Amino acid sequence: MRPWRNTVTHIMVVDDSPTIRASVSCCVQNAGYTVTKAADGQDALDKITLMEQDGLIPSLIITDVNMPKMDGIIFIKNIKKSSLRYIPILVLTTESEGVMVEKGKASGASGWLIKPFQPEQLLRAIKKLIWAQ
Repeated sequence: MRPWRNTVTHIMVVDDSPTIRASVSCCVQNAGYTVTKAADGQDALDKITLMEQDGLIPSLIITDVNMPKMDGIIFIKNIKKSSLRYIPILVLTTESEGVMVEKGKASGASGWLIKPFQPEQLLRAIKKLIWAQ
């Protein structure tokens, strides 16, 4: 951990599936990170606004693509247009088509993992993206 960082890194998990949110959150929390969960892009934006008011900014966002209210691509675009544009965003989705991956990267996604995920693979991606900041 870099000396100027807090000892606990905060990660936001955005997915419309309660099972996936719980699974990813458990994996992340077991690795020592704190987690905020959101059910879709709009819910995540609302929670990030509240977090900012409390002075808490996530170090990383993990998001799905296919969600109601606001999908992951639109959510990423909103984050990348905001003051939080520097936050790395890892997409965790069932979408594996090259066109969708390119769309996500063009929107500002920092990484792309396909579900189902292996915990070790997810944690490697998290560490890589957080250290790259």
